[in-house]
Amino acid sequence: MQDLCGGHLQDRVNGEINCLDPGGFGAVTITKSITIDCHEVFASILNSGTNGINIPFNSFAATDVRKTVRLRNLNLNGIATGLLGVRITGGSVITGGTVIIEDCLIDGNFAGNSSGLFDERTAGGQLFISNTTVRNTGLNGIVVFPGQGSVAGARIDAAFDNLRLENVRVGVGAVNNVRLTINRSVLAGNSLAGIVAGGALAPTEVNASNNVISSNATGVLNSGGTVTIRLANNDITLNDTAISGATQSYGNNRLQGNTAAGTAPTPISQQ
Repeated sequence: MQDLCGGHLQDRVNGEINCLDPGGFGAVTITKSITIDCHEVFASILNSGTNGINIPFNSFAATDVRKTVRLRNLNLNGIATGLLGVRITGGSVITGGTVIIEDCLIDGNFAGNSSGLFDERTAGGQLFISNTTVRNTGLNGIVVFPGQGSVAGARIDAAFDNLRLENVRVGVGAVNNVRLTINRSVLAGNSLAGIVAGGALAPTEVNASNNVISSNATGVLNSGGTVTIRLANNDITLNDTAISGATQSYGNNRLQGNTAAGTAPTPISQQ
């Protein structure tokens, strides 16, 4: 990891890479709490035929108390053959962990799971993403899916702010034991749905507010199971179907220009 972005990393937990020179670099596996901050320099990870960044929390030391990875101002380009921009795993050995992603661009993953970010930890944790764009993938933009469907993992708490999820299959997916808040984001041009929530194995809760959800096959999709989706102050426009499945609404969403409105939300009062 010392060569990433031309930076230097001290060999200790909670260290930091500050990018010195612009360039395109190879895939990275992170095995300790670390910050990679390239905010003043163009830094690109080219992940042809592989994942861009792997974060296997089971590889972290038991003495790594923070278990926190921070990524800032990175461009991850799968150049059409990449698998996942960021893959987050672990849980059988090291529990929990926090991933913070800011000001990043993930593009061009069309092989294998072909997604921008996939969080499949089995022992829970936190995921915070802000000011980030995920576009042009074969399947998904961002998916939080504890346990990858075989057995629901411990809960992952996620908060997304000011994202753009465009030209993918599912913009944001939350499946089985996830609590997600998504705010001030654009989910547009996605071939299945802007937001998908499912809870066949464990309850999932999504709060979506102040978003533009436009030009998708379905704007908001409840795929079944124990799912709560709350909608507040969203523009859900120009989709084939605005809403599919049960949702709850504070009554201030704007549905217009959709081919079909779909399932009417249940009104709720602010609590």
